[in-house]
Amino acid sequence: MKSLILAISASALIAGAAGSAAYAAPDHNGYNNGAHGAQHAGWGRDSGAGHHWQQGQRMGYNDWANAQPVDYRSHHLRQPPRGYEWRQSNGQYVLAAAATGLIASIMLSQ
Repeated sequence: MKSLILAISASALIAGAAGSAAYAAPDHNGYNNGAHGAQHAGWGRDSGAGHHWQQGQRMGYNDWANAQPVDYRSHHLRQPPRGYEWRQSNGQYVLAAAATGLIASIMLSQ
């Protein structure tokens, strides 16, 4: 009976290890470098530095990270709601959700 329990336990450990090898865990930046590419969940696709944003779009995670944070007071922008930030990207001030990159408002920078 003990040998049967040991055999079942060993097979369960082996099956669990094989199943977890197929899962690509996110790295320290939150990316999943598995077969589906490096897309951060909830964010849009990265469009690059030359993209002109529109209200309602989602910025890509790298687009957000590469956009410069903006002090809304010194640029005479309205105070962002909780969870939103102003960023400057390609000549635009973009007000977007810090958690998902969803764009709420856009102003042209001067």
